[in-house]
Amino acid sequence: MSENRRRIVIVGGVAGGASAATRARRCNEHAEIILFEKDEHVSFANCGLPYFIGQEITDRSKLLVATPEFLTKRFRLDVRTRQEVTAIYPARKVVDVRNLATGDFYELSYDKLILSPGAAPFVPPIPGVAADGVFTLRNIADMDRICSSAAGPGDRQAVVVGAGFIGLEMVEQLRRIGYEVSLAELLPQVLPPMDPEMVVPIHDDLIRRGVRLELGDGIQQIVVDEQGKAKGVELKSGKVLPGRLIILGLGVRPNTQLAVAAGLATGKTGGILTNSCLQTSNADIYAVGDAAEYFYGPTGESMRIALAGPANRAGRLAGEHAATGHCAPAAAVQGTAVVRVFELTAAMTGLSTKAALRSGIEATSVTIVAGQHAGYFPGASPITLKLVYAPSSGKVLGAQAIGIDGVEKRIDVIATAMQFGATVRDLAGLDLCYAPPFGSAKDPVHQAAFAASNHLDGLSQPLNSDADLSAFQVVDVRTSDEVLKAPLTGCPHAVNIPVDELRTRLSELDASKPTVVSCGVGIRAHVALRILRQNGFSQVYNLSGGATVRRRACQS
Repeated sequence: MSENRRRIVIVGGVAGGASAATRARRCNEHAEIILFEKDEHVSFANCGLPYFIGQEITDRSKLLVATPEFLTKRFRLDVRTRQEVTAIYPARKVVDVRNLATGDFYELSYDKLILSPGAAPFVPPIPGVAADGVFTLRNIADMDRICSSAAGPGDRQAVVVGAGFIGLEMVEQLRRIGYEVSLAELLPQVLPPMDPEMVVPIHDDLIRRGVRLELGDGIQQIVVDEQGKAKGVELKSGKVLPGRLIILGLGVRPNTQLAVAAGLATGKTGGILTNSCLQTSNADIYAVGDAAEYFYGPTGESMRIALAGPANRAGRLAGEHAATGHCAPAAAVQGTAVVRVFELTAAMTGLSTKAALRSGIEATSVTIVAGQHAGYFPGASPITLKLVYAPSSGKVLGAQAIGIDGVEKRIDVIATAMQFGATVRDLAGLDLCYAPPFGSAKDPVHQAAFAASNHLDGLSQPLNSDADLSAFQVVDVRTSDEVLKAPLTGCPHAVNIPVDELRTRLSELDASKPTVVSCGVGIRAHVALRILRQNGFSQVYNLSGGATVRRRACQS
């Protein structure tokens, strides 16, 4: 068989496998390309599933990105659905296949093999977990089962267990179709990858919208009635959350069984190790998608990142390399993600401060609150943006943002800059588009970068919003009315001197004491810090994010 007529076998469709198959065909018209998918649907929009359940997407066919018929007609692929690859024999370069419709087994040889087995939802081994009414959401069949249950008779109470991306999307969509929803999360916050103070607005909004929020309390068992049907969730604390519809959103585990059995190397985060061409420890076998590990930019290590974007890009490169023997090296993955929760949007890229701490990476951060567009233009709303960076070099390590509008734009800008190794000074110099309906001349990205650059240049010293202020002289430079309405959280000894009066009231302060200045969001406090620093106060800190973010940090 000539190189051009090589046989490429792909295990698994959806994002990684389907992308690999179509790219392979575009790069090699003569290759034999066989795509196995054990489920019915070979390529579907799994990120859209919650929105069909909530009837925000109403046309089910729109979720089917590419049917087997389409892939066969346009790309001349041999698509075999309801067929499962059960074993790989690298030495002989063959796979075992089981036809799930007939139960028959057969063997198939390959020249190149691409693994895109995905990941499976984690289902805890607890009593009642197999009861009628308990669901996970990973594919079209799962979605159909949930829709059927949601449309049935009975009460309209649901419990979502797990407050990650899928969990929050399901809370939003179940509320949309009239369910009373309880949300339980083992950790003390929603969206565990983000820093805790950043998600407090989501906590507040969920409660305001009638969602029962139970944080820091894990699941003990599914409560089942006499007919074996779920009727609620019992938590470790003994609380029982009522609901006939139970959604488990407890994360996923990579489907690496095939790879491990075939002797392929896996990494520290449990995924299949790959190189820059997505080759595994066997050069003729590739891995992409949720089961693979990629080069993670912020730490420089290999890790598993279960997101659709990296899976699509990896599939494209693996398909090209399998078809031609060459491809561009895979770019580092930053872990950029976004979620909508009712009117709020939360997004992140790279490391949070807690992730940096876990990884042993020295990091600091600044947090700013700024309008998503010019304040004088109607409809302005605030974005809270946290920028994480290396204190020695200023290299950007990550960012998080939350707000109503324009959040993902800022995180995308920062993620793009990180891809090229940007520092906070690089961010400060970005030439971003500006017009009143879209942004400000000093964009939130600029403002965060300015604050970080001021730190690196010795012009300002940020202090974490949740810091213990008991040993500091604290100066709140807001107006007296602002302080009266919202005193600085956890700081009864704060002295209130409005920033415009500070120069004439310096005698009321002790220049020898370490001092923290605070305002609403940190802008006036920076002005105050510069006044104090140039009037004999040597130890002055700006409370990051001011009173606004401190309230969230102390609440989280």
